[in-house]
Formats: sequence, structure tokens, C-alpha cells
Amino acid sequence: MLKHLLLVFILTFSLLSFAQQPQSLDKDSTITARDSIKKIEFLKNIGNGFLPFNHFNIDLRYLIKFNQYEGFRTGLGGITNDRFSDRYRLDGYLVYGFRDKSLKYKVGGGFRVNKASNTWVNLSYIDDLQETGSSKFLTDKRFFTFFEPRLLNIDLFHRHITKSIAIQHKVSKNLLSETQFAISKITPTYNYTYILDDTNYKTYDLSTVKMSLQWSPFSHYTVENDMVKETKDGYPKFTLQLTQGFKSVFGSDFNFAKLDFRTIHQLVHKNEAISKVTLVAGIAGGDTPLTHLYHAYPNNINKETVMRRFSVAGLNSFETMYFNEFFSDKFSTLQLKHYFKPFKISERFKPQLVLISRYAVGAMNSKSRHQSIEFNTLEKIYSESGLEINKLFFGFGLSFAYRYGGYHLPKFEDNLAFKFTFNISL
Repeated sequence: MLKHLLLVFILTFSLLSFAQQPQSLDKDSTITARDSIKKIEFLKNIGNGFLPFNHFNIDLRYLIKFNQYEGFRTGLGGITNDRFSDRYRLDGYLVYGFRDKSLKYKVGGGFRVNKASNTWVNLSYIDDLQETGSSKFLTDKRFFTFFEPRLLNIDLFHRHITKSIAIQHKVSKNLLSETQFAISKITPTYNYTYILDDTNYKTYDLSTVKMSLQWSPFSHYTVENDMVKETKDGYPKFTLQLTQGFKSVFGSDFNFAKLDFRTIHQLVHKNEAISKVTLVAGIAGGDTPLTHLYHAYPNNINKETVMRRFSVAGLNSFETMYFNEFFSDKFSTLQLKHYFKPFKISERFKPQLVLISRYAVGAMNSKSRHQSIEFNTLEKIYSESGLEINKLFFGFGLSFAYRYGGYHLPKFEDNLAFKFTFNISL
């Protein structure tokens, strides 16, 4: 594990060193200003995870990753930009996992039907892996980091071949929506059987409709070139998503429903400190297999000692909760973070202290339907608290967390998590 973290550190250090090399400046102020604008646009694209070319932007998310099932995963992907067309787009990727020796890919595209409301119709075909128990909102903005902390240690994936059509639409300046119809073939990569009506399912087909809404009532917007652009990121934000699975539609095996909710609130204090509250909840009913239920964002490796569990802290994960320890068909989590004003030790050295508390609770009906896999449920309140000291060295910092309450473990060190953090902005 430390070898993988060392590799990530070397790659990141090399990128930062390259980015900080001095550039020659032209004496002409007009050329200098133009170059400055180009540099800002370039860094903005890099910050969003894209390396821009003439008509095509390379998606940096697919260059290299690592997880416990695929090992190193590398490939190439991207999307066409406005130089190609402002009405049509093509996107896709092709990656290869060296441990599972398997190709994964996506082929997709879309067309815009209304510019003012930014309404797009998107189609895609995906053959890839997804973490079991994960739940994503369709309306989430693209989020990019140089590497994804939790991904390093995930080992429970299911393969899905998914064909989908989706409509994304801005209902108003403050309300985004996306609706998707998808047909999927699900194959868990681990030993798992779902039992329903005396039938054992090791693989299954699903037909689902998802509708996601994101409401940002306190954000401010302006209209430029008939396009709505956000000028102030306001809080709180609310996201709601409904998923309905239909049995016997295009061969689907199960009928089920899911409702997911998230709200994020952020307070900026006069002393430049920031308090952030994140509440997430979900409930699944009907015949829902484990692949589409919920974990509680665990991020702790199943190793014997604290130092052997040393890895990278996630952004919104439970650092003391072990992977695959809990699953739920209804759950909620509450995360509280307080960011103190950075300590200005020098112009380049400004570490920041963050205090964190996290809580989770959940339940599981019909646990006996899920066979060949061991897990616990969250009827008691799961609690952990800790702190982070960020940006100590080239964006790296340290994280400490302690597990207490209803799921406190007998051995003291099993309740501890000591990791490093990584925070950088371009």
C-alpha cells in the first residue's frame, strides 16, 4: 500500500514542479494579457479534470487510478468541446485493469435542444465497474481530484453493462434536473447470491428510471450569451433523487424504489473560519439487491495495526469504518466540519486545522436474502471524531480519527485511524 501512495506522491510532486516552472514573458503588454487569459483558461480546464486540445478535451480521470480489484487502471477518455460544436457532443473512454486483466469502456454523445435552459439529451453505452453500495446523484457537478482517496482501498465492485438515455434540464436558475432511463446487466465480481421467491440470482437485469433535482436557492446567477452562469455559490443546497426499478420491463428481474436526499450548508465566519454541515439519507424498498443498497462511505482497510491501515483520508468518508463492514436499506449520515483560518507561518506555508465529527445510523430488512457475504447493520449510532492538519507539504497533511459510541471496538487501536490528506487547488 505504501508503494502505491509513494507513486501517487511522486506523480503529484512532478506535476506541481512542472506547473511552477517560470515562464518567459513578452514585453508587449497586450500579448502578456492574452497569454495570461489563456493560462487562466488552461488552469480552469485542468482544475475540472480536462487537458484541452483543438476540438477535443482529454479527461484526466482515466489516465491512471488504482484499486484493490483492478490494481492499476489506465486508459484514455475525453469529450468534444465547443470548437467541435456547441449543439452536439461526443464522449467516451477506454481503460484497462492490470490485475483483473479486463477492458472497460464507454461510448456516448448528446445534443442540445434548448440553449437558454441548457437542455441536453444524452445517450450512452457503458461496460465498467461500480462500487457496491455506492449511490450517486445525476445532477452532481463534475468533481475532479488528482486521485480519489477512497478508490485506493475499494475491493467490492460489481460489473454493469448499461444502456441509457437521459435529459438534463435547468428548470430555473436555481433548480437543475436530470431524468434517466437505463437498462443494466449486473454481475457482482465477488461471491454473492440474492434470494427472492426461491430463486437464486448471481447475475440479474435491471430497468430503472431516475429523476434527480438539485435546488440552490441562495446561489446567484447571471445571463451571458443566452447562457446562465453561477456568480455566487450559495448555501444551503438540496438534492433529491428518486429511482424506480420495473420488473419484466426489457427483461428486468426486480421491482424496487429508492429515495436519496442530501443537503449541504456552509457558514463563513468573520474570522475567515468555515463551518460545514452535510446530511445524507437514503431508503430503498421492494426487491433491492445488495449492489443497489447503501454503505456509509467507509474508508478503513481491514489490517491489524494502525500503521498498516495508514492510507489517504477521504473528503466525506468515515475514516474508522472498515470497508464492507455495514450495509443498509435505509440510512442517514451527518458530518460536521469546522475549518479554522489557515495559520500564516509564511507566504508559502499556511497549514489549516479542521475539526470533524461524523455520525451514521441505518437498518436492514430481509437481511437473509443476501447470501455468501458477511456484513453488519447500523441500528445503533455510529460515531467518530477527529481532526485534520492540511497543507503541511505540497498539499499533503495528516488526519486522525477515533471511533466511539455504539460500535466502539474492544481493542483501543482498532478504533484509531491515522492517515494523510491531500488538498490542492489550481
